[in-house]
Amino acid sequence: MTEKKDSLGVEIGVDITSPGDPDEGDVLIPENLPILPLRDMVLYPEIVAPVMVGRESSKRLVDEAVAGNKTIGLVALRDPEIEDPTATDLYSFGTAARIVQMLRFPDGTIRIVVEGLARIRLTKITATSPYFRGDVEVVTPPQSESPKIDALVRNVLASFQQMVEMAPYIPDQLFVAAINISEPDNLADFMASNVNISIEERQELLETTDVESRLEKLVRIINRELAILQMGSKIQEEVQSEMEQGQREFLLRKQLEIIRRELGDSPDEKAEVDELREQLESLVMPDDARKEAERELGRLERIPSASPEHAVIRSYLDWMLAFPWDKSTPEEIDVNKAAKILDADHYDLEKVKDRILEYLAVKQLSSEIRGPILCFVGPPGVGKTSLGKSIAKATGREFVRLSLGGVRDEAEIRGHRRTYIGSMPGRIVQALRRAGTINPVVMLDEIDKLGADFRGDPAAALLEVLDPEQNRSFRDHYLDVPVDLSRVLFITTANVLDTIPPALLDRMEVLPLPGYTEPDKLQIAKRFLIGRQRSEHGLKASQLTITDAAIRRVIENYTREAGVRNLEREIATLARKAARAIASKERRKVTIDERQVPKFLGKRKFQHTVAEEADEVGLATGLAVTGAGGDVLFVEASLVPGKGGLTLTGQLGQVMQESARAAFTYARSRADALGAEADWWEKFDVHIHVPAGAIPKDGPSAGVTMTTALVSALTGKPIRKTVGMTGEVTLRGKVLPVGGIKEKLLAAHRAGLETVLLPRDNEVDLDDVPEFVIRNTEIVLVRHVDEVVQEALGIKGLAKGRGPRRVGKKPKAPSTRGRSAPKSRKGSPQRRRKGA
Repeated sequence: MTEKKDSLGVEIGVDITSPGDPDEGDVLIPENLPILPLRDMVLYPEIVAPVMVGRESSKRLVDEAVAGNKTIGLVALRDPEIEDPTATDLYSFGTAARIVQMLRFPDGTIRIVVEGLARIRLTKITATSPYFRGDVEVVTPPQSESPKIDALVRNVLASFQQMVEMAPYIPDQLFVAAINISEPDNLADFMASNVNISIEERQELLETTDVESRLEKLVRIINRELAILQMGSKIQEEVQSEMEQGQREFLLRKQLEIIRRELGDSPDEKAEVDELREQLESLVMPDDARKEAERELGRLERIPSASPEHAVIRSYLDWMLAFPWDKSTPEEIDVNKAAKILDADHYDLEKVKDRILEYLAVKQLSSEIRGPILCFVGPPGVGKTSLGKSIAKATGREFVRLSLGGVRDEAEIRGHRRTYIGSMPGRIVQALRRAGTINPVVMLDEIDKLGADFRGDPAAALLEVLDPEQNRSFRDHYLDVPVDLSRVLFITTANVLDTIPPALLDRMEVLPLPGYTEPDKLQIAKRFLIGRQRSEHGLKASQLTITDAAIRRVIENYTREAGVRNLEREIATLARKAARAIASKERRKVTIDERQVPKFLGKRKFQHTVAEEADEVGLATGLAVTGAGGDVLFVEASLVPGKGGLTLTGQLGQVMQESARAAFTYARSRADALGAEADWWEKFDVHIHVPAGAIPKDGPSAGVTMTTALVSALTGKPIRKTVGMTGEVTLRGKVLPVGGIKEKLLAAHRAGLETVLLPRDNEVDLDDVPEFVIRNTEIVLVRHVDEVVQEALGIKGLAKGRGPRRVGKKPKAPSTRGRSAPKSRKGSPQRRRKGA
């Protein structure tokens, strides 16, 4: 025995072998042996292996065994986690072994090297203190030779060779050692000790004494381990082929994914795909859409979640599954009920209501009718958007509003292609998803304010959307499948039609919504606005009362609009003032009459009448249509010494400038009839100005107004202050029809004009003008500009033939103060008067 010590004198190792020790064949195994429990280890006969000893009882066992015959029994624990094992915690089979070396470490632990001698069966525990001792019985495997055993040996060696080649933890020398073992019994134990298997399987092989059975079990175990190694190699090859250099994290994720797939597990990604597949199978959708969704779902399964494409496909599938392919709102079509809803929500607008009810009536009789594309055109605040909501309410459909103002990208309508990061469907598809049905009422608001730039023309994209012949198969760039829009009721709104492309306008049925008259505004305020503002400001009906006279004063002096938005703002101001007075205990209720309006709203903001202005030379009153409805337009003309130049100011458009040149030519051609010098234009320059120069103006309807102002400046005759006019003029002096007659007459009525000169061909438009406006306004229908000049300036004898036609009230006798009254000319046209 040789002792070894370190530099501090601590014994670190004892070599207990010596030349005089008996060899293995002479070792006799006693019938009673000290038993050393093993954790996570099984020792086989003929195998040399190290064993770490840490428990005090085990260290005492080793010390006494080394001092004795060095033979001990090694038995594995059933549960390696047990700290203080009992006899029942030991397996009944173990191995008798000889201690060939002992190493003692500074921390007190001991490592021994043992050599297995033979299988033993633990028959009885004879002592448990200070360590286990027990009676043992040596188990000798039966010696047998057969062709089957030879075949099993060859199979084991072949499989073990493959394992050595594939397993990095098995050195090549082990296979060399294995092929040099002649006994099948020893070969089986050698293989079992060097294969990576569980303790339970090792113990089972130890307890299997029959060599043939042990080899069969070993073949199954080695083949299983070999299959695992082959699968690992396959996984490594697959991952390696897909891995980019330096992406270690991607490699680990891919390995985990393939392992889970091969083992048949259901990770979160697979559960996600299964959930999407279940949703897809439960949906009713067109074949094209289903085929595309299934194709993308298959791609999602094959793409790792770390890939950017994974998020793109997942987002696409979410849109496909959320789109209401087969969901529709049941229509409750009752024409009488719809009429009550429209009347309750909106005052007047009879033509629009009739058209809507006509559509519903046909829809009630025939479900195959295609929805019309209605376009509500009118100034702001007349109820275009709220009318769309009422239509949805009357038909029982969902309502979605899309604001198109400022949209300049075609992709806003058709959607973005999925090749771009952050791409999304177009607004049409988004609207249907928000509605949750395939047949909502979709309002395309402010369609006249669409723009166009290098990204495309949204108006061109709307051609397919708003065409009943094409929108059955509308294809959004993002979804890239046909979408049926034929069941959608599209409603568009616009303030003007000029900016809408003709091709797009042709697809819509235009329903004009003219501005409200003062009586209309009074009724709207009483029926809707006052009650709504009371509710929004927490007031009861008994706490705030606004008289009709007060409402009329607000309309006349504090608003100038075709709609009622500013009127509602002023009523809201009254409600706030009343709420403050009531909250501060100043009053219990507030009643606002005509005299109190300035106290609440301040001084008046607008003066709608021009009757107090004096007749002036070169100042004509025209009528125009703006985004806010009809309005009064003044035109000024002046002659200054010069050489026949024409100056136009007031930010006039091209068409309006051409009208001014036509007026100039008319004045030159009619110089003799007007009593002016024939060459007056060679001595004077003409300046025509339209006030409010910051506002762009255009259109042909100011032609007669410019002509009248120029003739007045040329002749020095003032224009009647109560006369307004509109109409396009030609070089031959003919007055052509213009648009916006209702709005212009309403503006004339608000401005206090007594007489309005209109083109004769616009007589058919008077049917749309409120009765009270015609009753209180003299309407003169003219064919030639001579008739206009004669009516406005009082110059007799210009108009030849039948003369103008008059409609409306009989005007007061025009005043001749401030201007000469020309003598009646022979053959002047007779005036005919006709009541309303």
